[in-house]
Amino acid sequence: MKLCLNCHSHIHTQNWHCSQCNYQPKTDKGILKLILDSAKKGAGFDATYFPELAKLEDENFWFQARNALIIWALKKHFPNANSFLEIGCGTGFVLSGIAHSLPNIKIYGSELFIEGLDFASQRLPSAEFFQMDARNIPFKEEFDVIGAFDVIEHIEEDVEVLKQMYEAVCPGGGILLTVPIHRWLWSAQDEYAHHVRRYQIKELRKKVEQAGFMVLRKTAFVSFLLPFMLASRFRKKKFTADTDPLAELKLPKTLNTLFHATMKIEKALIRLGINFPAGGSMLLIAKK
Repeated sequence: MKLCLNCHSHIHTQNWHCSQCNYQPKTDKGILKLILDSAKKGAGFDATYFPELAKLEDENFWFQARNALIIWALKKHFPNANSFLEIGCGTGFVLSGIAHSLPNIKIYGSELFIEGLDFASQRLPSAEFFQMDARNIPFKEEFDVIGAFDVIEHIEEDVEVLKQMYEAVCPGGGILLTVPIHRWLWSAQDEYAHHVRRYQIKELRKKVEQAGFMVLRKTAFVSFLLPFMLASRFRKKKFTADTDPLAELKLPKTLNTLFHATMKIEKALIRLGINFPAGGSMLLIAKK
C-alpha cells in the first residue's frame, strides 16, 4: 500500500497523486522522488564516492562475498518472497546479484542520492527505482523482504528507520541487514565513510526487536580476515588529508583472490549453522 508523503493518506493511483491533499511527487532524470523537498539531505554519505565504487564492486572480494551471503540468506529464510526492496541501494550491485540469482522476484531499489540511482538504473533496467529517505518510507505492508546493507550505521535515527521498515514489510516477511561491528575497530575508514557508529551485536538485536521484528539469525562475518583488518585499521586511527578512503578495497589481485577464497570457507560454515562472535561485519535476519 502506498502512502502520501505529505498527509500519509492511502494512495490508489499509479502516479502517486494524493486525492486528499493533492500532493504528487516529482521526478528527476526519470526517477520518482519519494522524498519531500524539505527532507534533511546527506544522511552520512558522500555521493562523490559512487563512480569509483561502481568500478571496484565487481572485482573486490568483500562485495562479492557479501552478495553471496545476502543471496543465500534470502533464499533460505524467505524462499517464497515475490518482492524485494533494498534501502540505500547505491549503485545497484546487490540488486543485480539478487536479480540474477532470483529472476522471479520483483526488484525495487531506493537511495537518498540520485547520483547512485544513475548507476543502479543502468545496471538493472528492469527494476523499479525511486529516491527515498529511509526515515520516511511511504509504504505500508508492501514488500515481502526489505534489505539494508551497510546503510543504517550512517543514520542517526536508526531506530526510526527500523520501525519504518517494519511498517513497510508484509506480515510473514522480514528484513536482511548487514552492518559494521565492534567499536574497537573504529578508524579513519569509518570517519571517511561518515559512519555514525559501529554496532555491538547485542545492540542491533535489541533495536531490531524493539521495532517489532523477531530475530531469526545473526552472525559476524569477515571473521577469518579480522587480523588483517585490525592491522590495516590501526595503522591509521585518525582521518588525515592523505588518507586513502578506498585503500581497503584496492588490493593486489593475488591477495584479493586469497581473501575471496577465505570468505567462501566462512560462508560454507555459516550455511552449516555456525554463528561467528567476531568479525568486521554482521548479518542479521529478522521476521515480521
